[in-house]
Amino acid sequence: MTREEFKILFDSYFDSVRSYLFYRGAEREQATDIAQDVFLKVWEKQLDIDKKSALRLLYKIAGDMFISQYRREKLEMNYRSGMVDEPFDLSPEDNLRYRELMDSYTRALAVMNEKQRIVFLMARMEGLKYHEIAERLDLSIKAVEKRMSIALAYLKKALG
Repeated sequence: MTREEFKILFDSYFDSVRSYLFYRGAEREQATDIAQDVFLKVWEKQLDIDKKSALRLLYKIAGDMFISQYRREKLEMNYRSGMVDEPFDLSPEDNLRYRELMDSYTRALAVMNEKQRIVFLMARMEGLKYHEIAERLDLSIKAVEKRMSIALAYLKKALG
């Protein structure tokens, strides 16, 4: 796809893709961001799109990206709601240390690479086995093991 063809595709369908995402439930800014990501993906993958099926393909990519983002946000919300805010039977000093550790842990998770964070949270928060994570993410078990290893090493360094 040439730059000019991509520009025509973008100019022709960007507003439609953004509206589609908005109607699916995305907020305005989120819809704009995802729509931009859709076209970025088309450009990066150099997808050859014919005029007849262009809008349908763009809607499919946009819908998949929206669902993926929704799942990530839901996983993060479940994780955050599962965190215990107040430890029981701790001295004030231990309570302070606990809060500092939780703050460090939360910051470390926030800046961790998304691929490793997703695998880590699926394993730790949902209690999934590596083969279940591999199935859900369409990865090999070795890839899941590698991502988990990297995530654990990162947390050890960040919290150590």
